[in-house]
Amino acid sequence: MSWILNVALGNRWVRKAVDTSFGWYAGRRARKLDRVSVDDVQKQTLLHLIRQAQSTRFGKEHGFAGIRNVEDFQERVPLRDYEAFWQDYWRRSYPVLENVTWPGRIPYFALSSGTTSGTTKYIPVSRQMMASNRTAALTSLAWFRAAYREAPLLTGRLFFLGGSTDLQKLDDGSILAGDLSGIVTRDAASLMGPFTYPPLDVALLRDWEQKLQRFAEQSVALPITMISGVPSWLLILFDRLRQITGKERIAEIWPDLRLVIHGGTSFEPYRSLFRKLIGNSDVQFLETYPASEGFIAAEDPRFRLLRLISDHGVFFEFVPVEDLGQTRPTRHTVADVVPGIQYAVVLTTCAGLWSYVIGDTVCFECRDPPLLRFTGRTRYFLSAFGEHLISEEIERAIADAAETTGAAVSDFHVGPVFPSSPTGIGRHRYLVEFVQHPRDLARFSRQLDETLCRINEDYAAHRAGDMTMRPPEVTVVHRGGFAAWMKTKGKHGGQHKLPRMDNSGKLTAEISEWLVTAHGPGHPKDSGTLHAQPRGLVGA
Repeated sequence: MSWILNVALGNRWVRKAVDTSFGWYAGRRARKLDRVSVDDVQKQTLLHLIRQAQSTRFGKEHGFAGIRNVEDFQERVPLRDYEAFWQDYWRRSYPVLENVTWPGRIPYFALSSGTTSGTTKYIPVSRQMMASNRTAALTSLAWFRAAYREAPLLTGRLFFLGGSTDLQKLDDGSILAGDLSGIVTRDAASLMGPFTYPPLDVALLRDWEQKLQRFAEQSVALPITMISGVPSWLLILFDRLRQITGKERIAEIWPDLRLVIHGGTSFEPYRSLFRKLIGNSDVQFLETYPASEGFIAAEDPRFRLLRLISDHGVFFEFVPVEDLGQTRPTRHTVADVVPGIQYAVVLTTCAGLWSYVIGDTVCFECRDPPLLRFTGRTRYFLSAFGEHLISEEIERAIADAAETTGAAVSDFHVGPVFPSSPTGIGRHRYLVEFVQHPRDLARFSRQLDETLCRINEDYAAHRAGDMTMRPPEVTVVHRGGFAAWMKTKGKHGGQHKLPRMDNSGKLTAEISEWLVTAHGPGHPKDSGTLHAQPRGLVGA
C-alpha cells in the first residue's frame, strides 16, 4: 500500500493537488487561530491535561482531582526544573516511566545537551507529544502559506537537516532515546516520506562528515522546496553543495526552493549572508521556536514575529526573570503578560512536564495575538563585571558590526577575561568565525562596542573611560574551527549549537586554548586578536 502511495505522489499533478489542498488547510487553520481566545484555549488545555494525568503518581501527590482552575493548579504545583523532576520522579524508574508523571509508558526520550546545567538531559516524549509537535509544525507552515498563497511547498521536498536519527534502544528495545530531531525524522519518514529528505538509510549514518557528503550529493538532483535546520549547519551544507556543483548560488542548484526554516539561534547575523548565498529574492525565511520539551512558537509572516501556538497540548506560564529563585514567584499566563518584560518560559505538557522551567527567556511585543521574541537563556548572560548583557543584545551588536563592515558571521562565542592582578581591568573576549571577513576588523570591533553602549546603559556605564571594563577583544577563528571543537565534545552536526555565551569565562578560555593548540581544521593559522581601540594584530 505504501508503495502505491509513493508512486502516486511521484506524479507532479498529484503533488500539485496535494499542495493545493494544503493551501486550503493553511487558510482555514490561520483563520481559526485568529478567531479563538488564546486565554480560553489555554485554560481548556490545562484542565484537559490535568484530567488525563490525575491517576498518575504526580497527579495523586498534587491533588489533581481537586483542581478546578489555573489558580488551583498554581497553588498546588510549584515550579520545577529538570534536576528536580529527575531526582524526585524519573531517576528511580528510568528508563521505564509508566504512570509516573504522565499516563501510560513513555516511548521516547529526547536527549538535550543541557546548556544551562552542563549535563545531558533525558526529556520524556509521549505519543501525545509527537502529535503535538506535528500540529505545531503544520501550524508554522500554515501561517506561512496563508501569507504567501502562491508559494508552492509540497510540490517538492522538505530537506530536514537534523541530528542523528540513530536512536539508542533502552529496556527491552521498546523505548528509544536520542536527538529530538532523530525522533521527529523517523516519525516524518513514516508519515510524509515522499515529501521529505533524507530517507532513513542516509539519516542513520553515524559519521557526520560522510552523512553531510551524502546529503549534498543526493539532494542536488531533488526538487527541494523547503529546507530546515540550524543556520550554522545550513551554511556548511551550502558550502558542500557549491563545491560539488561548482555553482555560486543555491538557487542555481535548487531553483524550486521557496522557504528556509530556521531556529535554535538568532537569524539576524546570518540573514544578509543567506540572501547572498541563495540568490533568489523569492525565497523566504521562517523562524520556529521548538524545544526538546515542547514546541513553543512559530513566525507569523504577517507580523514578522514569533507567535505562540496555543492549542497543541502545551500550557504556558511566564515568570519575570528577576522572580526566579523566589519562594513564591509571580506566575503569569498568556492573558496577563506585559509587553517589554523579560520572562522565563514555563511549560506544562502532554508528556508529563508540570510547571517546568525550560531555561529560556522571551519578551512579548503584543498580547493579542501573543507575539514574542526569544531573548536568550536564563543562565546565558554576561554580567561578570555588572554589565548585565543578554543574548539578544549581543546578537544585535554582532549583526550591526557585520553590516557596518560588510562581514558575514558564521558563528561566535563570547565570555569574560578577568584581570590577572587586583588592580587590573577585565574585558569581553569574542571568538568570531567569519564566512566573509570584515573590510576593517578594527571597525567591526568598535561598532560592536558602540552598539552595546547604545542599547545597554549598564554596559555603557562600565565602559565609560575604560575604568571597570576594557574594550572588547575580537579573535578571528579559522574557518571550521568551531565545528572541529564541537566534534571533540561529541556534538558534531545536526541540531547541536555552539554555546554563545559564558559568564564564568572558563568555557571561553577552554575554547580559546583549544583553537590555538589544535592541529587540523580547527587550528586558527590566520587568526588574529584585535581590540575595539586597535593595538595591532597579534597572531594567535
